[in-house]
Amino acid sequence: MVDDTDLAILKLLQEDASMPFTEIARQLRVSESTVRKRVERLMREGVIKKFTVIVNPSKIGFNAVALIGIDADPSRILEVAKRLCDLPETRYVATSTGDHMIMVEVWAKNTMDLMRIIDEKIGAIDGVRRVCPALILEKLKE
Repeated sequence: MVDDTDLAILKLLQEDASMPFTEIARQLRVSESTVRKRVERLMREGVIKKFTVIVNPSKIGFNAVALIGIDADPSRILEVAKRLCDLPETRYVATSTGDHMIMVEVWAKNTMDLMRIIDEKIGAIDGVRRVCPALILEKLKE
């Protein structure tokens, strides 16, 4: 069961995953061992899936970021989604309900590169019926 202290620890780690446990403990007015044990438990229980770094794609040469809705043959949705996961350009892949069966975030060097990825890689996957890209202008929250 997750309590208020766990939620406070999670909030701080989401703001800065590199924050030392001693600093979290100081801010929450608990011991460092309390924070360490709780984080270990949250990881063991799958509440914390992993610690990661959020990268600004434009700072490393990816100037075209798109959310792409993909429709697939109904019997092949999972197969198509798995193939999309294998593409190095995909940063996020999820099956969904609504307008599209699969949603993907793609990082490309520029719009021409994005078009190549859509045409040669995504559109070429067996079972893909329709590809609907939307360029992300600016992420306001992550």
